[in-house]
Amino acid sequence: MHCNTGKNFKRVYKNTWAGSLLFHSLGSGPESETAFHVSFSRQIPMFWFSVEVPKQFGSVRCFFRKGKKEIFFEYQLSGSFQRWLMRPIRLPEPPIGRKSTAEAFEAGIYGAIKRVVVIGNGFSGAENQCMGLVRALGLSGRHTLYRVTRPRGGINKWLHWLPVSLHRKVDYVIRQICIFSGVQTDARWSKVVPLSVGKTGLSSVIEADAKQIAMMARDTFEREGPLLVIASGRDTISVASSIKRLATDNVFVVQIQHPRSRLNRFDLVVTPQHDYYPLTPHARRQIPWFLRPWITPRRPPDRHVVLTVGALHLADSAALRSAASVWQNELAPLAKPLLVVNIGGPTSSCQYGVDLAKQLTAMLQNVLWSCGSIRISFSRRTPEKVSKILLEEFSSNPKVYIWDGEGPNPHMGHLAWADAFVITADSVSMLSEACTTGKPIYVIGAERCTWKFADFQKSLRERGAVRPFTGKEDISESWSYLPLNDTIEAASQVMKALAARGWMIHT
Repeated sequence: MHCNTGKNFKRVYKNTWAGSLLFHSLGSGPESETAFHVSFSRQIPMFWFSVEVPKQFGSVRCFFRKGKKEIFFEYQLSGSFQRWLMRPIRLPEPPIGRKSTAEAFEAGIYGAIKRVVVIGNGFSGAENQCMGLVRALGLSGRHTLYRVTRPRGGINKWLHWLPVSLHRKVDYVIRQICIFSGVQTDARWSKVVPLSVGKTGLSSVIEADAKQIAMMARDTFEREGPLLVIASGRDTISVASSIKRLATDNVFVVQIQHPRSRLNRFDLVVTPQHDYYPLTPHARRQIPWFLRPWITPRRPPDRHVVLTVGALHLADSAALRSAASVWQNELAPLAKPLLVVNIGGPTSSCQYGVDLAKQLTAMLQNVLWSCGSIRISFSRRTPEKVSKILLEEFSSNPKVYIWDGEGPNPHMGHLAWADAFVITADSVSMLSEACTTGKPIYVIGAERCTWKFADFQKSLRERGAVRPFTGKEDISESWSYLPLNDTIEAASQVMKALAARGWMIHT
C-alpha cells in the first residue's frame, strides 16, 4: 500500500494534527483507494499515530522504523501483518530556543510510561489495591512504594479523624508536654512510629514527600518520560493531589477510593459504586436534613471517575495459576469439596463479636457432613475472643485445618483450590477477591452491615455472586455467575485516559 499525505493537515490541539491520508494498492491492475482519518503528534525519535479505519479493515496498530529515505510502518489487520510504504511527513517545527518542561510536554517528546510511584498508607487492604492496578497495567517490578504514616499508639487511636499533617503536629506537641512534665508515655506509643515495614514483607519503604516526588518527576521527564502515580486511602489524598499540582505536565495521578471532594485534583479516580450510595433516595431518607450538606459525595460521578463493584486486588488469573502450582502439594490431596472459611474483624459499619462466632460455629457443624475438608483463616483484624471459639470447637476435628498465622499465608492458594467459600461480611477486599473465581460464596453477618456496606452486599446478591450462609447448605452443590473483573476493567480505563493525553504504557 502507498500513502499520499496531501496538504490538508491542521493543528487541532496542542501537539495534535488531524487530516486524512489516501491509501491505494501498488502493483498491476486497477487501483483501489481508501481514505483514513489520522491524528498524529510529534515524537522523538518517532511519530505517534491514531488511525480510524472502516470496520472491514479491522484494527490498525502502528510500529515504527526509520530508514535512510523512507519510513516503514507495520499494521496489524484482523490478526495478519502487512507492510505499507509511507512517505515521511514534515511536521511543524517547534519554536527556536530553549523549551520549558511544559513546552516539551506539549510537543509530545516522551509519551511512554515506564515507571510508577505507589503511595500507600501502611494498610494491606489499601496498598494491595494499588499493587493490583500496577500488575494489571503490566508495570510489575517497575514501581517504587512510598508511604504516608500516622503516629500510632496511645491517644493517637482517637485522632485518626485529623488530617495527617495536623495529626503529626498534635502528636509532637503531646510528646513534648509529656517529656517536660515527666509523664511516662505508653511504651507501645514510641515503638509504632513510623509503622514497621516488617509486616508487609518490604525491605524498605520511603516516606512520601510530595515535593520530592514532584521534583523527581520533573527532573527525569525528558530522560524517563512521564510518571504514573497511584495512591489509595484517605491519608494519601493530600500527597497525591500535591504531586499533581506541583508537576501537572509530568505526572498522571490515579486516586483509588473516593477522595470526597474536588475530584479535579486527580487525573482519574477509581472507586466502588457503593461510595455513591449517599446520593440514592433510600440513603438520603436515612440522613437528617441538617447533616445532608456534610455528607459526601454530593454530585454523581463525572468523567474523572471509574466505578467498580468491589475493591481492586492482586488475585488475577495469572496469580491464581501461580498459587495453584505453589500450593498443589498441600491442597490438591485434600478431600473434596474444600470449603474455605475467611474470617475478618468487626468494623464501625459491620459490628459483631462472640455472638457471630458462636453462630458460625454452629452453622459449620451443620454443613460439615457435606464437606470433604474445611480450612479456616483469620485476618489480623480478627479479635482473639472470636478466633478462640473456633479453635476450641474445631482444633481436634480431622476434617478441619485452622491456619494459625505461622508460615506462608495460604490465602492465594485457598482462592485457587477452594470449591466454595464462607466469608464474613465486613471485608470488601476478601469478598472482591473471592468473586473473581466464579465459585460459590456464602456470606455470614451481612444483616449487620449498615450504610454503603449494606449496599455493597446487595449488589453482590443481585449479581448472583453471594448467598447468605444459613447452615442448611449442601456444599457439594454449586452455582455459577459472571466473575468480577474490576481490576482489569479499571486498568483498561486508565490506559484509555492515558491515550487521550497522548501517553501509553510501555511494557
